[in-house]
Amino acid sequence: MASFKDQDLTDAEFRECDLTRARLIGVVMQDAVIDGLVTNLVVNGVEVTSYVEAELDRRYPVRLLLRSADPADLLQAVRQLRAGWAETIERLRAMPRGSEQQRVGGEWSAVETQRHLVFVHDSWFRRCCLGSTEPFTAIGLASEFVPDQEEQGLDRAAAPSLDEVLAARDVQGAELERWLSTVTADQLSAPAPVPAGPGWPPYARGKSVLECVQVVLDEEWAHHGFCVRDLDLLGS
Repeated sequence: MASFKDQDLTDAEFRECDLTRARLIGVVMQDAVIDGLVTNLVVNGVEVTSYVEAELDRRYPVRLLLRSADPADLLQAVRQLRAGWAETIERLRAMPRGSEQQRVGGEWSAVETQRHLVFVHDSWFRRCCLGSTEPFTAIGLASEFVPDQEEQGLDRAAAPSLDEVLAARDVQGAELERWLSTVTADQLSAPAPVPAGPGWPPYARGKSVLECVQVVLDEEWAHHGFCVRDLDLLGS
């Protein structure tokens, strides 16, 4: 167990770290930012996760649809998410040229974010919900920890334009809408038809189809928020 005592961690960054059961005692935490899977967080004796979740639901009602098991709700969620992205892309196009490729604070650029969502669709929807064994879209962008990326069809040297990525995203978005317009609640509750053998994600076996498609929608919502945050910083 790591222990930090009387250390100055000002401006420290913890990325892709597991802080489960971490204890911060007698600390000074001002202007801090936490993004991630946070549950059962106790601050000064108060469990604050429920307050945070309720406030996020108030600000972004689409989150209520994301947690639904009703195909109609999920379809409505997809349409709202796509509309939100359309507004953000329009804003991005009005910004100085090159903004779409610019990183903020080491985070993915707008184009890289879109490429990552291409990968999420291929892996969590096409592979896990449809049982596809086709190679992933070459311009998709996976996180560094994803193994065997080339074997799964990804081109790690790809440098597509914004328009090229958006074209792939439009095809995927339409595919997801068509599927949700015909899928039933029983089909959603069935085990995900993840193909046998290696491939991302390896931990999807045993999950339901609903759980897998909700990963796609959660990623769409979360990364849209990250992108808007970074565009705000670029604009300022």
